[in-house]
Amino acid sequence: MFREIDIRDIKKSPVEMISDEWALLSAGTPDSFNTMTVSWGALGELWGRDCAFAFVRPQRYTYEFMEKNEYYTLSFFDGAYKKEMGFCGSHSGRDCDKMKETGLQPVRAGESVSFSQAKTVLVCRKIAIQDIDPKGFLDESIHSEYPSDDYHRVYIGEIVKVLKAD
Repeated sequence: MFREIDIRDIKKSPVEMISDEWALLSAGTPDSFNTMTVSWGALGELWGRDCAFAFVRPQRYTYEFMEKNEYYTLSFFDGAYKKEMGFCGSHSGRDCDKMKETGLQPVRAGESVSFSQAKTVLVCRKIAIQDIDPKGFLDESIHSEYPSDDYHRVYIGEIVKVLKAD
């Protein structure tokens, strides 16, 4: 179903992948996990490593799984499954079974979980975390993203594996 590829073989823009097409951020195992939709994030290089940067607010159920687990995944669907991804972004796994509601099928992806419908999966190992500090905002308009002062935690993950659907 998936084959491992080099990250450099992905020719699509990371901005298009994350911002336009969205991704599912998942942490845990196929037996116990949560997933949420992300449309913010980044892919790049830091400290000599290929990295993925994920942003999660503390009240999100996925936050608990990100805190407990060493690995997480970013699953990309090439623009498909927007309805299902929208559901995963607007409903909490505390209150419903997202897999039952969306039909997404969890599968093991390295040390974490992804979905059989995904086209590309980044398996990441957490190497750093940092809470966003509003004192660092140089553009005052950013404060409007946080009317409840619920600042994201940034998870920096080394991309340890890239899986591509066959």
